[in-house]
Amino acid sequence: MKRYSKLLIIFFILILLDIATKFWVQAYVNKMSWIYPSYPFGGIGVFRDFLGISFSINHVENTGAAWGIFNKFPSFLFFVRMVIVTGLIVYLALRSDRRRDLPLLLIITGAIGNMLDYIFYKKVIDMFHFNFWGYSYPVFNIADMMITIGIIWLFLVLIKKKG
Repeated sequence: MKRYSKLLIIFFILILLDIATKFWVQAYVNKMSWIYPSYPFGGIGVFRDFLGISFSINHVENTGAAWGIFNKFPSFLFFVRMVIVTGLIVYLALRSDRRRDLPLLLIITGAIGNMLDYIFYKKVIDMFHFNFWGYSYPVFNIADMMITIGIIWLFLVLIKKKG
């Protein structure tokens, strides 16, 4: 039971961080628009051209998944996320390999964070915008970072287990 209480505390801290950043961006940062064609694109500049990399906080709304894919099917994406999250929670509760706890928790928390966006805003709120040597990387949020880090971490755990 102690294992689950630690995971719940981490979950609530991370989900509150995700909700708070999205609320702040929604309330205080202009939406990214073509009328702001250059850095910081209508947002808040954090740094510009540091070794060719620029970073700004922007307000972008996304009705799809990563990179806007399936943006015409937000209800379907919500359903898929719900099925995946439910499956991951059941898996986390029933298995015994604790090395997978935190990566799975990150994936679950990130997915729930983006699902809450759909419930509250009918779209996902993204804000972190990097520009790498002239390439504008797709804007993302804390939930997206949790999912990405969780997947990479889980992959590394699985590779290490086989090796």
